[in-house]
Amino acid sequence: MRTLAYLLIGIVFGITMFKSEAASWYRIYEMFQFDSFHMYGIIGTALALGIIITQVIKRFKVTSFFGERIVIPSKQKSFARYAFGGILFGLGWALAGACPGPMFTLVGAGFVPIIVVIIAALFGTFVYGLFKDKLPH
Repeated sequence: MRTLAYLLIGIVFGITMFKSEAASWYRIYEMFQFDSFHMYGIIGTALALGIIITQVIKRFKVTSFFGERIVIPSKQKSFARYAFGGILFGLGWALAGACPGPMFTLVGAGFVPIIVVIIAALFGTFVYGLFKDKLPH
């Protein structure tokens, strides 16, 4: 049952990403050139909603659809780790022309070359998993 729920949420997310043009390489290019507000509006809206929803979940002890309490652990405070991670993420996003969410949307939309980017992202995640205990967190 959970798998079906996750699949349906993923399909709705993919359609939303594609229809809002958040998966468009051109829109991402415009964003990094500071030529258009489109992507900043989408990201800003997602950020604002994420903050509000996270606070509601934490303060009102919200449960999932399956009745389990949702627990969001507090993050460690460190500027350097988030700045460095954000820079790496942004550089990868700019080079690939897609962030992780829309990568799968682009495959579903028929943009087959993005599979190379997905393989590289999975490989990068694997390498991080190998070295995460040795990295300064």
